[in-house]
Amino acid sequence: MRGSSVSPSPTSRPLKRLMPVVLLAALAGACSSGPAPTTYDLSAPTAPVRRASGVQVLVNEPAAIQTLATQQILVKDTGGSVSFVGGGQWADNLPRLVQTRLINTFENASQLRGVSRPSSGAVADVQLISELRRFEVETPSNEAVVEISVKIVSDQTGRIASGRIFRARTPVASVDAANAARALDETLSVVMLDIVRWVSGSPLPRREEPGEISSQVPVTDKAPT
Repeated sequence: MRGSSVSPSPTSRPLKRLMPVVLLAALAGACSSGPAPTTYDLSAPTAPVRRASGVQVLVNEPAAIQTLATQQILVKDTGGSVSFVGGGQWADNLPRLVQTRLINTFENASQLRGVSRPSSGAVADVQLISELRRFEVETPSNEAVVEISVKIVSDQTGRIASGRIFRARTPVASVDAANAARALDETLSVVMLDIVRWVSGSPLPRREEPGEISSQVPVTDKAPT
């Protein structure tokens, strides 16, 4: 009597082929999983400003190179090598976050008639055009460094009324996410207060109303008839 062989059921074959795929996916997920980075925000300081300026200002998002236009916390050594602090990130893209906190700092000082961003559609007297030049932990000195270039531009004529570079440094206890974020926040607060004081104390161009423009047109005497 010949023995008969039993062939596997049709449903068992796909399962055998799927098992390695599922296993690989699980392993890939295990390798990529890890603690989510801690998110750090920047603060908007409040301090008295002696002189008020009754103008409306639009604060543009600062320009920045690619390494700064990110949520990563930057570390840069004196040789120019760039890396990022692990385990932490900013609450938003850094230039956009700096723009928001600078607007908040102006509002906290209450020294302007109005302050907003260009996307608000508000009509302004001047615009602040800036560049985020440095925003990093510098090693091996272990200092938080912030440098922002700011220009005051007439919104009506496009002419630059004034410009200045603002810099500040703060020691960093250690190069980790919490200490780096804290030191950079403190350093930015110093810079933003300096910007607010400078803008509030500067002679700012004002947007002329149509009536004011026409009143400045010289009146000529009529020719004798």
